[in-house]
Amino acid sequence: MSRPDDRATTPTRRRPVPEATAESYLSHGPSLVMLLVASAVAFLVGVRFYVDTMPAVSTLLWPLYADSPTAIALATLSLATLLPTIGQPLAATPTNRPLAYLHTFAFVWLIKYGLWVVIALNRRVGLYIGFDADALYAYWGIIGTHLLFVVLAFAILHYGRTTRGALGLSLGLLLANDLVDYGFGYHPPLRYEPGIVVPTLTVVLSFVAVALAAWQFDRLSDATAA
Repeated sequence: MSRPDDRATTPTRRRPVPEATAESYLSHGPSLVMLLVASAVAFLVGVRFYVDTMPAVSTLLWPLYADSPTAIALATLSLATLLPTIGQPLAATPTNRPLAYLHTFAFVWLIKYGLWVVIALNRRVGLYIGFDADALYAYWGIIGTHLLFVVLAFAILHYGRTTRGALGLSLGLLLANDLVDYGFGYHPPLRYEPGIVVPTLTVVLSFVAVALAAWQFDRLSDATAA
């Protein structure tokens, strides 16, 4: 017979990050603050990368051009909503419609661009992989940090909720982002021309990220009906 805490400590398809792990990092002040600081630093590093490689991009388009920093910024805002409930279980986190939109946006951006980097760099892996100082950052470091995007997205599932409106708007914004990236040429800097494969896979990732959100998130109506 399963022990009562098995569900909290065992990963599942809908909750790949176990509840106990999410609680240990997100419900305690020191670990949450450290995570927020790390997210802020990662945002600044990401912005610096895009600024150094940025063509003439309108300021209004920066959130759609600097894809990974946008994902980190949304995640940081999502995590910051936990500060008023430090020390309480994640299940006690307040839920409302604006928060559902924020948590949904954070999730889909983290999933999409966490996976996008893995696909994009491995599409022409010979241009990136290696074990010298440059490759340690340009391949292993970037892929490693972006896979953490996915882990963080799965942690958001333990306190976030979604709605049909949030899912629909998320998909619309992600596809608009794809149009800006590949229709207007403001895609993230790569060491090769993206051609047709990378843009196609990017659009597929938009649908995948929203489909995962629709399946994995609890709905706001479920939370408020209790």
